[in-house]
Amino acid sequence: MACFLAPAAEAIVVTVIRKRVQKKEEAANKAGTQVKSYTENVILWSRKLGWLNNMLWGGVFLLAIEHIWHGEVVPWPPFLTAMSNPADIHPMLMEILTVGGGMVVFVTIVWYLGTRIIERRVQNAQVKRAGQGA
Repeated sequence: MACFLAPAAEAIVVTVIRKRVQKKEEAANKAGTQVKSYTENVILWSRKLGWLNNMLWGGVFLLAIEHIWHGEVVPWPPFLTAMSNPADIHPMLMEILTVGGGMVVFVTIVWYLGTRIIERRVQNAQVKRAGQGA
């Protein structure tokens, strides 16, 4: 019914956080200093948040298309067909919490594990290059 609203909410929050982190990283770069909490890793924090952002917005887009296709989302108010009948509001909210919340948790875990794997590979490649150049 509206499970895509939970990932959409997280995507909005991640977008705002990413913009703030990006500004701090750019300011630190212009000043010639490094902000340790943001650049201590191999991959910039804003870039990692960008990956999460892309995963979330992509999922929201695909889920919204699927819900439009099945007639659960319509272009006239109240936009969600479940909102037209008061008896359907509670099941809709439960779906947002359970299915949408599950998707949010799963996507965030996959993103976290993926960034850790990518970061380790980059670090290993840097160590190999440093060992060969010595």
